[in-house]
Amino acid sequence: MNESCSNASVSSTSSLNSSFPDTEDDQTIASILAEEENSQVAGRLGKRLSHLDSIPHTPRVNGEIPDVNDATLDHQRLSERLATYGLAELQIEGDGNCQFRSLADQLLRSPDYHKHVRKQVVKQLKHFRKLYEGYVPMKYKSYLKKMKKSGEWGDHVTLQAAADRFGAKICLVTSFRDTCYIEIIPKDKNPTREIWLSFWSEVHYNSLYAVGDVPTGKTRRKHWLF
Repeated sequence: MNESCSNASVSSTSSLNSSFPDTEDDQTIASILAEEENSQVAGRLGKRLSHLDSIPHTPRVNGEIPDVNDATLDHQRLSERLATYGLAELQIEGDGNCQFRSLADQLLRSPDYHKHVRKQVVKQLKHFRKLYEGYVPMKYKSYLKKMKKSGEWGDHVTLQAAADRFGAKICLVTSFRDTCYIEIIPKDKNPTREIWLSFWSEVHYNSLYAVGDVPTGKTRRKHWLF
């Protein structure tokens, strides 16, 4: 496939009551992240797309779901791009939590941690409201309440919040016609890890690996997280 792709770099406190156990949850996530450093593997993936140019990109909420024909073409385009760069998807459950499941797989080595990743992202959105509210075309408190619910689709605002919360560069290989590669960079800090996701535009996220490196079998969960 001959294709010119663009790379977009993204940079980007509410009164909402939260039931999240901040200190304990933060310590737990930090402990797992410390155990699961993935910079070496992710760095190898990054070299495959390091030649792509950067264009400005802005966090946004989700757009309209494409019709069946457009969605089919988008999926074919994404599949061709992944094959071109030697990337393969870990198929993530399509239950409305796919963005957070994919982030959990990359960060914590199990999609099952998606609830905890969502909690951390909502905390980031809540406590650093001024960084994100300008990108949200609704009452911000309503947006936070919506994003707190399991099954609510993540968007590019939550991706920016995840990049900021976890100090990660999020690398998206997308199905967009004119932009196949997007980098979302933490604001005001250097990333300490990379997260690799595929994005079937407005439909689904999967977790990305090099061909042959996709995990098989069910990853053992840490019982003390629950």
